[in-house]
Amino acid sequence: MPGPFSHLRVLDISRILAAPLAAQNLADLGAEVIKIEKPGSGDDTRTFGPPWMKDRDGSDTRESAYFLAGNRNKKSVTLDIATPEGQALVRELVKVSDVLIENYKVGNLKRYGLSYEDLQPLNPGLIYCSVTGFGQDGPYAERPGYDFIFQGMGGMMSITGERDGLPGGGPQKVGIPIVDYLTGLNASIALCAAIAHRERTGEGQYIDCALLDMAVAVNVTQVISHFCDDSVPKRLGNGHPHIVPYQVFATADGHMILAVANDAQFRRFCKAAGREELADDPRFTTNSGRVIHRDELLPILRDIMAAHPKAWWQDRLEAVEVACGPINDIREVFEDPQVKHRGLRVDMPHPQGTAPMVASPLRLSRTPVTYHSPPPLLGEHTQQVLRDVLGLAQSELDALAAARVI
Repeated sequence: MPGPFSHLRVLDISRILAAPLAAQNLADLGAEVIKIEKPGSGDDTRTFGPPWMKDRDGSDTRESAYFLAGNRNKKSVTLDIATPEGQALVRELVKVSDVLIENYKVGNLKRYGLSYEDLQPLNPGLIYCSVTGFGQDGPYAERPGYDFIFQGMGGMMSITGERDGLPGGGPQKVGIPIVDYLTGLNASIALCAAIAHRERTGEGQYIDCALLDMAVAVNVTQVISHFCDDSVPKRLGNGHPHIVPYQVFATADGHMILAVANDAQFRRFCKAAGREELADDPRFTTNSGRVIHRDELLPILRDIMAAHPKAWWQDRLEAVEVACGPINDIREVFEDPQVKHRGLRVDMPHPQGTAPMVASPLRLSRTPVTYHSPPPLLGEHTQQVLRDVLGLAQSELDALAAARVI
């Protein structure tokens, strides 16, 4: 069954991660995505290795795992947009496309005649999405920036990591490029809204997405706490600023997460632990009390949790519907029965072998979780795509290739 966006064509003039993820999300929903890459080198992330995808013989290929993570279901073509001929090809592609996604520095595409103002007259229904570090305006608009920078600037690293003054304390980034991922996801939401608007009105739109905006917005509960009482949230390690107990505890044979989200759950936890008197203690009866008296409650809970192994706690707490769970490494994640059941690993065919992928979280009830091949070798299918989409003659393609435009 075709995806809901199988009627759309997307021109992806982006690299690295945030914007390519937005294009990949549309591809997962069925859109035809044509990814334009620089001749000779391609997307920067093609060199972000090791690790590399293995070929059928188990040897490393040229495909980095990082590149594959953000570029499945796309048709990669090489095109030099710094040349007049390359710019002319982009304009022709825009005429037959629905969406353009780019993440060049502010003003760079204007130099090539490829800004929204340049292209919109060619296709009034064009949806043009720009993803940048700081947005299209403001004092920092022309600065470059990567995910790590925005985890720091947006406040995330001030609330992530062990408490200051304890071993391991200090600024800590998230273990994945979370700002890139969330910016790509929110760009996808904006694109879906623009597509819905166009289908009602015929009007295209310009979308301005900034990583800094996303890095600030993702701190939502901590930001609102600051607005409410002017406090400055601090790092709490694995603790939660507003809920107790909601953190990692050491058990008799390793660590696990205990997540008690309300007073009824705390009472059930205390009963399962054989310490019902804690639920009747005026300091701990309500979540507000437990937050205020966390330094008195947590040492007691650490002793309780350390008395039994993880499996004992898992069985006992699940029986009374108190949330708890293991701390898996990445290998253990994909050995988990629920993860296997949900089919979250997808092995996709690739011209050089098999590309392992994480299934898209964008699942619809009538759209099966199946994928077409990820991008072919860099530039390998450029002529075929331009022939199919623009109807270029072989003589025209030969001339472009001789001029090193494609």
